Amino acid sequence: MNYLVHLFLADDTPPSLLGNLMGDFVKGRLDDTFPAAIRSGIELHRQVDAFAHDNPMYRRSKSRLDDSYGYFRGVLIDIFYDHFLARNWHRYHPLPLEDFAARIYRLLEEHFELLPPGLQQVVPRMVENNWLVSYRQAETIDRVLRRISTRLRRPNPIGMGIAELHRHYAGLEIDFGLFLAQAQEFARAWEAKRSEETFRGNESGLPT
Repeated sequence: MNYLVHLFLADDTPPSLLGNLMGDFVKGRLDDTFPAAIRSGIELHRQVDAFAHDNPMYRRSKSRLDDSYGYFRGVLIDIFYDHFLARNWHRYHPLPLEDFAARIYRLLEEHFELLPPGLQQVVPRMVENNWLVSYRQAETIDRVLRRISTRLRRPNPIGMGIAELHRHYAGLEIDFGLFLAQAQEFARAWEAKRSEETFRGNESGLPT
């Protein structure tokens, strides 16, 4: 759900950006369907998701929300964090968000055939409505939550989630800033470890 956060944590390379964006649409064991560099991006996406699950700041954000949201608190926090990143993008990235988003849209269109079917269905709407930039607006977050709510098969409270964003805005934004710093450190450490393992594999003549 949090497309922008995963893109931000990716390496600044096309395969890593694509792989991190594919993460929510590729399930199960990774095989040779995708090039190795894209698989690495998908794996990083999964690692970040696992990191977030146990991260104290992320867990504190979930605990701020009303208990009635239950399991869906994680969905709300993912989307809220994208909102905070979009609003504060200039603090974290040298490229304006509009330019970064345009680059991502070009990548998706240029490599459309490589994308999993679920992401292929999303791309036209993402580009047309400029999702990555529009997440700055609370009104967009409200529309996103309502759309998600109607698409789930069982009754759920997600469509009312914007009230939780407004109610806990300041606290959630603090949590987000602390989480993002820790997630950046985690992602860079994971990438460095993987690069070292790949180097050792190549050095020994073993497949990577």
